[in-house]
Amino acid sequence: MSDASFARQPGRPAFTVEALDRSATMRKSPDRLLAAWADPRSRFLVCWRDQHLMTPDRQTVQTVEVRHPLVSDTEPLFLGLLDGVPHFAVQLRSGDEPPPVAGGVWDSLRTVGLLAPADIAGVAAMAQGLFHWHLRHRFCGLCGAPTSHEEGGHLRRCSNPACAAPHFPRTDPAVIMLVSDGPDRILLGRQAAWAPGMMSTLAGFVEPGETLEQAVAREVLEEVGLQVRNVRYFASQPWPFPASLMLGFIAEAASTEIRVDQDELESARWFTRDELRSFRDSPQAEGDGYAFPSPISISRALINHWLASAG
Repeated sequence: MSDASFARQPGRPAFTVEALDRSATMRKSPDRLLAAWADPRSRFLVCWRDQHLMTPDRQTVQTVEVRHPLVSDTEPLFLGLLDGVPHFAVQLRSGDEPPPVAGGVWDSLRTVGLLAPADIAGVAAMAQGLFHWHLRHRFCGLCGAPTSHEEGGHLRRCSNPACAAPHFPRTDPAVIMLVSDGPDRILLGRQAAWAPGMMSTLAGFVEPGETLEQAVAREVLEEVGLQVRNVRYFASQPWPFPASLMLGFIAEAASTEIRVDQDELESARWFTRDELRSFRDSPQAEGDGYAFPSPISISRALINHWLASAG
């Protein structure tokens, strides 16, 4: 195994975008946004609830032109410039079923992350995160008045003149950590709600006033009762389910007796390299035995990295 399985493109975490120019100055210019909206080159990603319009072979996201019927009567989000081309996203009105689209199929963002090129998957993730934020911030958290969409969807402003508070999208930082006990064992745990047999590295949200390293140590201690040392940064990944930033770390166990917090985990145990080689590749598979986390996750990247470098 290698880190290449972390994403469709080797070395690129799923949902990361390198080619996107987020064009913050363009967001602040209504005239430039209107011109981009009308530009025949502009492309529109189409979402329905948490579903994304994909090509029939599901190899990439299907984008449409401004004249497409799906784009009318929607409030667009400006995502930025991808290879110089303006990209927007539109959210269709919710119904019991997504509308049928000739030449396209609807599928989840997880499928997009698995199959689509990294840049377009990252743009789709950005769109889903922004739509999630808009849905939950229709009213001002300070005075309760309705909010309105500004700056291409990257700001909501309170409509109450006495308040007029600006509200910006937020990302929740979470730490995710591979804990090793020497060169031949790592700790994995599982939550009861996960797919059968799936095991993963430990993770948790950063609390106010914590450093990332403190969050790693606290979460491991809370979930499995272990002390850790030598906490080292590994990599980060946007995780749009719905709006997190996963910050990956590697740590060494300073103790080995596991005491599982049943409110946090169903189980946890140490696994050797040989045991990991018997894991199923997909957590969706049925049957006995253990399964790796999704190949688009940073948890899988941490495990792959350890398998490739340990021993």
